[in-house]
Amino acid sequence: MHFRSLKKTAGEIHFDEPIETDKNGNALTLADLIADESCIDETVELSVSAARLYTLVEQRLTEREREIMTLRYGLYGKRPLTQRETAGLLGISRSYVSRIEKAALEKLRSGF
Repeated sequence: MHFRSLKKTAGEIHFDEPIETDKNGNALTLADLIADESCIDETVELSVSAARLYTLVEQRLTEREREIMTLRYGLYGKRPLTQRETAGLLGISRSYVSRIEKAALEKLRSGF
């Protein structure tokens, strides 16, 4: 009968039960794993700012500026590249990439 009663509660999980250990050997509970230190308002603000930035990129920048900003800062889920990598990919000088990037950043700053 004891084993039957254990079988009924086998699927239950409590927040304070240790379920894992961290790299230092400390017990981690479910409550530790699902605890989120981030603030909702910061997350929402970041999301709104990102949406606003993408709108400004689409509206204010030329195609060339948009391409360079996308490559340099990894917009639209791409990997950010250095000025040297961007210049090599586009077949232009690093200083030209720098000038275009600087002008594009100024356009974006004026929109924020």
